Amino acid sequence: MNDQPTDSRPQDLRVLGWSPFFKEHFQQLNIPDTVPARVISESKDLFQVQSAGGVLAAAIAGRMRHRLKAEGLYPAAGDWVAVKPLAGEKKAVIQAVLPRKSKFSRKAAGERTVEQIVAANVDTVFIVSGLDGGRSFNLRRIERYLTLAWSSGAAPVMVLNKADVCPGVENFILKVKAIAPGVPVHAVSARERAGLEALAPYLTEGSTVAFLGSSGVGKSALINAMLGHERQQTGAVRSDDRLGRHTTTMRQLLLLPAGGIVIDTPGMREIQMWAGEDDLHGTFSDVEMYARECRYADCGHDGEPGCAVRAAIDQGELDPARLASYRKLGNEIHYLAAREAQSARCYEKEKWRPIAKLVKEINRSRLE
Repeated sequence: MNDQPTDSRPQDLRVLGWSPFFKEHFQQLNIPDTVPARVISESKDLFQVQSAGGVLAAAIAGRMRHRLKAEGLYPAAGDWVAVKPLAGEKKAVIQAVLPRKSKFSRKAAGERTVEQIVAANVDTVFIVSGLDGGRSFNLRRIERYLTLAWSSGAAPVMVLNKADVCPGVENFILKVKAIAPGVPVHAVSARERAGLEALAPYLTEGSTVAFLGSSGVGKSALINAMLGHERQQTGAVRSDDRLGRHTTTMRQLLLLPAGGIVIDTPGMREIQMWAGEDDLHGTFSDVEMYARECRYADCGHDGEPGCAVRAAIDQGELDPARLASYRKLGNEIHYLAAREAQSARCYEKEKWRPIAKLVKEINRSRLE
């Protein structure tokens, strides 16, 4: 792979993140004539996978496509899969998806309540925000990303890019630390290649990092700086709102020269939650710390007697915007959970409809 999403050269799978966890699950599959490979890019139903022998163009076995989607196991960038190479061709058929150590998901854009896996088997999530003004820096959006990151099973790290054009960097660092307890925060400049050494410990050989953030925050520029050359074109930034024309159009894995694997993702215009209520704990530990001190366990923090959350707000210890965001994301999670349950019921109903129809026809024929 070596800083490109495709490479015909053989690879040591350990460099790609192969571990005893995946080896054990691959051996348990025991599918004849298959080899392990990692999905290094995906675009709709087309995949590129890296095996020990090189890169293969891969597709899913037709009989499996619907089942994998229904079970939430459709391959995503970063997944390990069992593939059957086609003789004499640089192609393969995906036979199975190995269990994931982690997955970063969001609700797919649109009306349907469907999970979209952005990246799989990620060790660290770099949540990138820009310090160049406009909408590149938004605390409420950061809270959303943090909640999704905690839900993924990967460790979140905040990366504040474009520090070279921001005169008050320390103030922004303090703002982020206030809403991200215990999360490392690093200010860097991709353009000046400043501060990048602080990110090196997360990018050891075999470790996978996903870059997440809105368009224009400089994710591709950061990856270019880490690669040491301009591999990914960076889009211009509109002066009216500081939003960049992000050039990444598909999720892909890149192997860095110094070790480590990064997953770049397209900028996300729509960041809808796909998390559980427990995933709010990491992002809003301060709110929940005060909530545990409320007189009543079911306190709604709306003026009830003995409300420790309201007391903290009145005393200036808790930003009221934090409580509002906590409620908003919690309500969204509850709503999506209800929609997901409804979708699951509809799926089961549709799955059994042909069988029920067949049973009726059999019973009718017996009566005739």
